Amino acid sequence: MPKQPTSTKSKKKPTAKPRSRFSVKALLIVMSVFVLLILSILWASLFKNYPVEGKKQVLVISSGDTYSKFIDHLSKENKINFPIILKLYQKFMIHDSLKAGVYEVNKGMSVRQVLDMLSDAENAQMNRILVIEGTTFKQLLQNLKKDPNVSKTILDLPQDQLLKALDIPYSHPEGLFAPDTYFFAKGETDKKILTDLYRRQMKSLDEAWAKKVPNLPYNDKYQALIMASIIEKETSLDSELEQVSGVFVRRLKIGMRLQTDPTVIYGMGDNYKGNITRNDLRTATPYNTYTINGLPPTPIALPSKKAIEAAMHPDEAKNIYFVATGNGGHKFTASLEDHNRAVQEYLTALRAKQK
Repeated sequence: MPKQPTSTKSKKKPTAKPRSRFSVKALLIVMSVFVLLILSILWASLFKNYPVEGKKQVLVISSGDTYSKFIDHLSKENKINFPIILKLYQKFMIHDSLKAGVYEVNKGMSVRQVLDMLSDAENAQMNRILVIEGTTFKQLLQNLKKDPNVSKTILDLPQDQLLKALDIPYSHPEGLFAPDTYFFAKGETDKKILTDLYRRQMKSLDEAWAKKVPNLPYNDKYQALIMASIIEKETSLDSELEQVSGVFVRRLKIGMRLQTDPTVIYGMGDNYKGNITRNDLRTATPYNTYTINGLPPTPIALPSKKAIEAAMHPDEAKNIYFVATGNGGHKFTASLEDHNRAVQEYLTALRAKQK
């Protein structure tokens, strides 16, 4: 049987296509750019210097503040970049909540360092003390006693001894301490704090007294401070301070009683339970301006600088009455007839709200 002729052509094995050097190189470039982009974002967000005015700056974190709220606030003020990166960092790296306190941020600290610092209250270097205008000296003492960052040295002294320890020449402490927000070192003494507040209040009083308008019905600047405390308690609107001052100044000048509820409340002390009765208005106390002529013997609260200035600069209107409108603010009138009409308007507004 004849042999079948063999083919001289050999079968070629399929060859693999060579890898594209361009594709690998392009991939490496893309990855490098991506990594650089991520690093630049991290640097611009986490490692950016925290914005500080001067060499150092106080940063106040209030109770209830959150990291998210804090970061959003910084972003809104254009103080940080890429807030989402900061929130992710806090979520995965800090694992803790924002701690209330007063922190000192030094120039050169990064945003990341600040975020880390705010998670530990032990890092707080200062203590914030808030003294609200219109509160009383008794309330101020209570707040200082409850503050763990205040060293207590004189708070439990009898009133006369406390005033002596502070070298204060007055016999009653009410009104003598300036309301404001203060920052003291943690562990500062109550004596140092109260001395500072007293000096600030006296400075405000002296400056306002030196620039007062003529013919005010005050025998001295202490009486002006008493008036300022009454003004402070009568309105929460800065725009009404001089109007309220004008009403009471004119009443003093014509011999009309001040007839202001806050003085009655102060005179009631702990007997005040939230409401004033007709009997309360008739019950004589040194502070009941419905039964006494002129000013009460002492201030009835801690007046702000604005209230002190208003006591020295009453408005020049003719109003001697005012009553709440029921919708915020007061209506000021010059005659009893107009005042009675304003009272009825207030009662109508009050009844409408109660429906």
